[in-house]
Amino acid sequence: MYKYILTGIGILVLAGCASLKKDAKPLENRGITSSDVRFFKGEIRPEQSKVCFEGAYYRKLVSSEDNWVGIEGKVLLPQIEFDKTRINPKKSKQYLDNPSVYLGGCMDGQETDIGLSWEVIKDERGVVSEERKAFRPFMRRTGHGTEQAAVFVNAPAIKDYYWYPGEEVHMSVVLIRDGLLRFVVEGAGKKFEYDFECAGYAFGRKGEFKRVNAIDQMSNEGKPAQATTTKVKGSRWF
Repeated sequence: MYKYILTGIGILVLAGCASLKKDAKPLENRGITSSDVRFFKGEIRPEQSKVCFEGAYYRKLVSSEDNWVGIEGKVLLPQIEFDKTRINPKKSKQYLDNPSVYLGGCMDGQETDIGLSWEVIKDERGVVSEERKAFRPFMRRTGHGTEQAAVFVNAPAIKDYYWYPGEEVHMSVVLIRDGLLRFVVEGAGKKFEYDFECAGYAFGRKGEFKRVNAIDQMSNEGKPAQATTTKVKGSRWF
């Protein structure tokens, strides 16, 4: 039985996913052939397209469902231009669109999203900003059977865990033992590490991993993506 970690370079050629307009069709890896990529012996090939969960805009790349134990990659964080007409009615200094860059996966039906999201910060006096000002680590999982509830966790709001547009970071999500994923993000002289309990993830169990650049939309999960002129630019996976 083989166990491998996907790298950011390798996953570039895996299944694509379209932005979520109601009539959108999944992206396909047109023109990519077996001679363009390297596969492990016995590796299950990825699907050519995947359907995304509605409610946001994505550039999402997903592995095959196989004996993976994690994913890693280096990414340049995007510059952001917000749609000034899409103000959050409950928080006038924030927008209804919110960029994120993250990894994650699905094993035994348990979905995870683990990475960086554009968030509020605390200043040196402990005052929380009204605006979202930095990328901060987050960990999210769905529930798993009767063992584990869904949960969303943010990293502490301290300057050591704030990243900014134009900075390069290395992120990894790796299974370190049954039921436990280790998330590490490091770059620009800062590092965050967190062990995240996820009961569905275990050695010897087939699963998939993903890499995502997204524009999330507030209170819009499961609905068609809303029209917006918000842009995220210049992000690149190495």
